[in-house]
Amino acid sequence: MFRSRNPNPFGASVHYVVGMRQRRPDALPAHPTSLLEHDRTAPEHPIDDVLPGEARVLVAAQESLAGRRRGVRGLWPFLGPAFIAAVAYVDPGNFATNMAAGARFGYLLLWVVIAANLMAMLVQSMSAKLGIATRRNLPEVCRDQFSRRTNIGLWIQAEIIAMATDVAEFVGAALGLNLLFQIPLFPAALLTGVAAFLILAMQSRGFRRLEAVIAGLIGVIVGGFAVQVFMAEPSASGLASGLIPGFDGTESVLLAVGIIGATVMPHVIYLHSALTQHRIVGVTEDEKRRIFRFELVDVVIAMSIAGVINVSMLAIAASVFHTQGLVDVGDNLTEVYDALGVYLGGHANLLFGVALLASGLSSSSVGTMAGQVVMQGFIGRQIPLFVRRGVTMVPALLIVAVGVDPSRALVLSQVILSFGIPFALIPLLLFCRNGALMGSLVNRRSTNVAGVLVATVIISLNVFLLAETFGILDV
Repeated sequence: MFRSRNPNPFGASVHYVVGMRQRRPDALPAHPTSLLEHDRTAPEHPIDDVLPGEARVLVAAQESLAGRRRGVRGLWPFLGPAFIAAVAYVDPGNFATNMAAGARFGYLLLWVVIAANLMAMLVQSMSAKLGIATRRNLPEVCRDQFSRRTNIGLWIQAEIIAMATDVAEFVGAALGLNLLFQIPLFPAALLTGVAAFLILAMQSRGFRRLEAVIAGLIGVIVGGFAVQVFMAEPSASGLASGLIPGFDGTESVLLAVGIIGATVMPHVIYLHSALTQHRIVGVTEDEKRRIFRFELVDVVIAMSIAGVINVSMLAIAASVFHTQGLVDVGDNLTEVYDALGVYLGGHANLLFGVALLASGLSSSSVGTMAGQVVMQGFIGRQIPLFVRRGVTMVPALLIVAVGVDPSRALVLSQVILSFGIPFALIPLLLFCRNGALMGSLVNRRSTNVAGVLVATVIISLNVFLLAETFGILDV
């Protein structure tokens, strides 16, 4: 039996045993199975090595894999990683894009939002699968497979992406505080930093606590938009017509490009593989397949919730703004906030502000975690998570301090994020089709074809969006 040690990119060391799972006699129920058979006198076991408060999750997961927990109880220990990744799909940048699409074109681009969400499910499921199959996150696999020079280049671009992510999330949260409490943007950004530190501190009490906080913030966003949808009363026929693919001129094409092009966020492609690599470790190929089936359900649930939120944003803007002829409102989130209060009433603007604040806070913490993953993975170095939080928030604070328009900052950050998509998506596709690396979880041919098509669409649209943004194309 060989003992392996692999550093956790979030700051603690995680140990696992290759070839045999072990446990304390009093830690798990004595139900000998192929999954849990072990040397009961062994001095070390997974429960000794997990973060505080995680032992019960590990026990429950092992029982689920052994077939002793079924249904919702069986699924429960595996829920979490995809909810953290899903935060990127309801970040403040999505608020701006979806509101602009709904205000300008009504329900026309609803099908684009749904297609983008389906693409996200595929990409995030492959990222989760890579972590389960290899016990390595995407940057670590890149370090194993590529040259040092290539990895340094990948690390530098990933750090730039992480800072661009921080700009969007900090600006979004600060704008939420500004709208709700009339706090000036710079003090609001400082408060956002404090809140982000507090959220990250949850990890010291176990990663499950952090997952619960992030899921709770997503719940706040869901609740806010659920009430707004009820108040806005979107047209059923309009929603149905939005499911039929179509455009209305060049501007609608560009907005569709913006929706799809910003769908896959590179930082959560890196992060999702890290969230699954150590969380529940499968020793045999059969265990890994069963873990992935659970995680696939996690992805579908979390990404479906994110999709519903995005559809709700577009539907509200279509129902409230487009029908009133307010086609330019969606380009500025402050105007969106004010217009919701005027045309929808019932404190709908406050619900929007609370949802924006929750989005910024949750996605800011997730961006910091992703930054830790890319440094540890690509170059084998890491700094304390709170130091990273302090360093990466500086550019965002500077942008707020110099008075850059918040909505403009959100757009520019999305453009920078677009540069990083190929550097995360292409390696992910290459690795997931590698049978020697993935074992029984290697992509099926149909998955490879779908993955290549999705990657081609996303990368092509991002190139198109960047070209249009910098005036290379005359459209």
